Amino acid sequence: MKIRSIIIEDEPLAIEVIKSYLKEFPTFELCATFSNAIDGLAYLKDNSVDVIFLDINMPLLDGLSFIKNLSKKPLIVITSAYKEYAVESYDLEVFDYLMKPIEFSRFVKTVNKITNVFESKSNTDLNLTKRPYIFIKIDKKKLQKIYIDEILVVESLKDYLKIKTESGRFIIHQTLSAFTDLLPDNFIRIHRSFTIAINKIDSLEANSLEIDGIRYTIGRTYVEKVKDKILRSGMVM
Repeated sequence: MKIRSIIIEDEPLAIEVIKSYLKEFPTFELCATFSNAIDGLAYLKDNSVDVIFLDINMPLLDGLSFIKNLSKKPLIVITSAYKEYAVESYDLEVFDYLMKPIEFSRFVKTVNKITNVFESKSNTDLNLTKRPYIFIKIDKKKLQKIYIDEILVVESLKDYLKIKTESGRFIIHQTLSAFTDLLPDNFIRIHRSFTIAINKIDSLEANSLEIDGIRYTIGRTYVEKVKDKILRSGMVM
């Protein structure tokens, strides 16, 4: 993970200080530096960044006016020698406010806060990506997202299917065989009319099983295969 950053600061010494600090953190990529906010705005029209280290007192356009002109806000870290802008800057949802001269120990705290934000976002995105889902057509115009791990039972209704999930029931035009083929290995057909999620089984008795308070009969031609797969799944101890 690289955290893309820029510096907008009219003091060359302050730029060098922030640059030298950022070199200590490999996850941060310094993309550009600017001595005025106008050039910074022009850069952001064609480039996206994660963090801006921004001075307030600058020629042409001050830092607070710069923030107000942003259509999309990355994290803003103010770098200023003046305390009086702190309240207004936080009203503009500034992420942090560093007083000059910036001490390295204080800069580390800011970097850690920024890193935590992006690590949390990355983990959330990863979890969403890992959770598989499908879209089903529930009427002529609407596609409904359902998560695979929420499906309990799929029931055949001739040319239609009733999909029962933890959060609802949906009717789609599809055959049970074709839909079952789309599902992962923890689903199994137990009857010519039913496909179920093995990990959703609450109990198993003789030639039937229970899911979500409803008992389903295992078809005679499916019994051996179903019981064998349940045993191999590790559900029986």
